[in-house]
Amino acid sequence: MAELLVTLVTIAIVVGAIPGVCNYLILLERKLSAWMQDRVGPNRVGPMGLFQPLADGLKLLLKEEVIPSHVDKVLFLIAPAISVFTALLAFAVVPFGPTDDPGVPSFIRFIIAPGIDIGLIFIFAVGSLAVYGIVLGGWASNNKYSALGGLRASAQVVSYEIPLGMSVLGIALISGSLNLETIMKQQIDGGLMSWNIWFQPLAALMFFTASLAEANRLPFDLAECEQELVGGWHTEYSALKWALFFLGEYTHMITISFLTSILFLGGWNFPIIAEATSSYPFVWLVKLLVLMSKAFFFICVIIMLRWTIPRFRFDQLMELAWRVMIPLSLANLLMVMFVKQFDLSLWWLFLGSCGLFAAWGLISASLRSAEERSRPGYVKRKKAAASHGHGGHGHGGHGHAAAH
Repeated sequence: MAELLVTLVTIAIVVGAIPGVCNYLILLERKLSAWMQDRVGPNRVGPMGLFQPLADGLKLLLKEEVIPSHVDKVLFLIAPAISVFTALLAFAVVPFGPTDDPGVPSFIRFIIAPGIDIGLIFIFAVGSLAVYGIVLGGWASNNKYSALGGLRASAQVVSYEIPLGMSVLGIALISGSLNLETIMKQQIDGGLMSWNIWFQPLAALMFFTASLAEANRLPFDLAECEQELVGGWHTEYSALKWALFFLGEYTHMITISFLTSILFLGGWNFPIIAEATSSYPFVWLVKLLVLMSKAFFFICVIIMLRWTIPRFRFDQLMELAWRVMIPLSLANLLMVMFVKQFDLSLWWLFLGSCGLFAAWGLISASLRSAEERSRPGYVKRKKAAASHGHGGHGHGGHGHAAAH
């Protein structure tokens, strides 16, 4: 009975906290984008704009719930619920603090469903269902732009699920488990130099990149590309239904950040202050703050990437998945299998990852050069257009200087 009560309390805290956290992540994104673009950002509601999320939430609650007459109303209403439900459900097996610290009070637990031996598979299985919310939203809207956004999302998620899953298979082989708590504990027991980032840097890069594509975050937001598709799959949505889609997106961001920290950066482990042998009052609170700080760092990276890298074309998006990330993830998996089979040092994986990355860069460059040589007319016209453009700017500049 006590176990059930602790589980229910944990669920209530997580479900209650995530919407509030997501609201303030939106404020963080607006503030970071303003800082990067030399603007002020929200600063009118409350001190330094800290009450802006409350005002935005109240506005969305009070806005009229418009349902266009031409939509499939049942699917139109179900789609946002699917996005939020799948994002929250995936978080159920993610430890967001120390799960084996004896100093933690018995009524506190930092994971909803502990001891799930197929935790990684569960996350990928549930996370892959999130695309149904986008596809159904695009289809039910009965709008060409929304339908195109839904089709793009389905193609994107199907493509990037492959490197996403294959990138963590190497971690599963190294750890011998799919349990996130076990993977984190093995890194913690070995200390800083046992973090998986040292042995799987290429896998960490591919996992993080594919996770962005799964969450439809820039530069992978082709499903809602406003320059082409107005708003993509959520063009017809407004008020609270529109907010639910973004609640699902930001919840997915939180899950990505915690997963990256747990799989590759040792979870709550940090030299000196939070190690397996650390023993001082409230050490569990320090461990909790360490893990949350790592997750917060990745959230900031995700936000800043949105305002740094331009959006891909759709053919470039597919090419990155099928011609780069899938072959690289397969080669990385074979390399891990080789090292484990012959019981070699795991540090060979670091050298192998760097070698794979460099080799694939050279292969990609040679393939691009071969493509340019096979289309000389196209390359010649492109270079001529570029030189003509530069020349035009140059004449304009001299004329402007002469006028002064």
